[in-house]
Amino acid sequence: MSATYILGGAQTDFSRNWTKEGKTFMSMLREVVDDGLAEVGLDYDEIIRLNKENRVAVFVGNFDAEQYANQGHLGAFLTEVHPAFYGVPGARYEAACASGSVALDSANAKIRAGDYDVAIVVGVEVMKSVSSMVGGDFLGTAAYYEKEAKGVSLPFPKLFGQLADRVIERYGSKIGDKRILDGLGEISRINYGNAKKNPNAQTRTWFMNREQATTRGGKYNAEVGGRLAISDCSQVTDGAALLVLASPSYASEFSKKTGRTMKTFAQLKGWGHRVAPVLFEKKMAESKDNEYILPWTRQAVVDAYKRAGLDIDKIDVIETHDCFTSSEYASISAYGMTKPGEEHTVIEDGTISMDGITDADSVKRLKRKPVNPSGGLIGAGHPVGASGVRMALDLYKQVTDQAGGYQVPGAKNGLMLNIGGSATTNYTFVIGAEN
Repeated sequence: MSATYILGGAQTDFSRNWTKEGKTFMSMLREVVDDGLAEVGLDYDEIIRLNKENRVAVFVGNFDAEQYANQGHLGAFLTEVHPAFYGVPGARYEAACASGSVALDSANAKIRAGDYDVAIVVGVEVMKSVSSMVGGDFLGTAAYYEKEAKGVSLPFPKLFGQLADRVIERYGSKIGDKRILDGLGEISRINYGNAKKNPNAQTRTWFMNREQATTRGGKYNAEVGGRLAISDCSQVTDGAALLVLASPSYASEFSKKTGRTMKTFAQLKGWGHRVAPVLFEKKMAESKDNEYILPWTRQAVVDAYKRAGLDIDKIDVIETHDCFTSSEYASISAYGMTKPGEEHTVIEDGTISMDGITDADSVKRLKRKPVNPSGGLIGAGHPVGASGVRMALDLYKQVTDQAGGYQVPGAKNGLMLNIGGSATTNYTFVIGAEN
């Protein structure tokens, strides 16, 4: 079957604090649905028509509204946005920080199966309704709470600090601990720098330079999880994102109806989904003899490449799950950009930066494969249930040349990695320009 089409979408401004504005998750849902459908050109009358023909469904990604917003059953709440959604099938999908991706994956599966022609995918999370310490405890339920998070202050920085430790244990003797730690700092600097070009990024007005990102400890960059410091962490974010997916037949129908060319749509070309052991220590025990520290992440990438009929050489841009700099560092080899243990090379030579690098001859060609031009979770923000949808939206923008100030010139195919827990749930998607 032909690839599912992405018609477009929208996201909220991730710098906002909706609780301080006196608004709830419903305010966020209304805004992102109204803005997203308007951006696509899909009006409520069309949703009513599609619903009468049983051709449309809603997929909501959300991690923990029960605790952050005292509300469950979010899959039904688009009926509170507009009466056009009365009767439209809808459900909420959860996979910790990969909740947006499981919603996207489910929507794609339903369209490919021929069950629906249009899928409205929404990721949403309100996180600033509680203190950082309380929120950190809520996030601990994305791990094995009783064994890894209960009674632990900020459990996830500690878990991903352990990942940094394992990278250093494996490769530090070969390349030096400092080289790896400086690589983590450079990842932070790049993502903060990219965010300054993204009008919806949470940290677009924040300061970060290489010196601060690599100088851990002290007043301005306190350590929060082993070797990881504040600069190595993604943000606590309120936000939502929306995508409209369509079958090839409806995309063609919609193109003719709206006057939009098919070139303004993207295609979801490949996907991967692998689940690792929940406990971090079990992951490490299982992977100790594997060349990859996170072999399940690598396999999810390989699966997406295989389904798309592409490989890393055909990928122009990557949106990755940098919940911490250590997660981005470990994922570089999983993409096939380097061999395991050589991740530092593409950080140091600028391959993953927006500026790129030149070959040794310096005049032949520009070599680059930018990672997180949006700013990623560190720079753009990380509303947990929305991050997967936001990544896919940014890749849609990249491959249709609509990313504005953070556009990667000539991008035709993009890869995204969205993980839940300590790289427990691994989702990958290849999104590309219309063939």
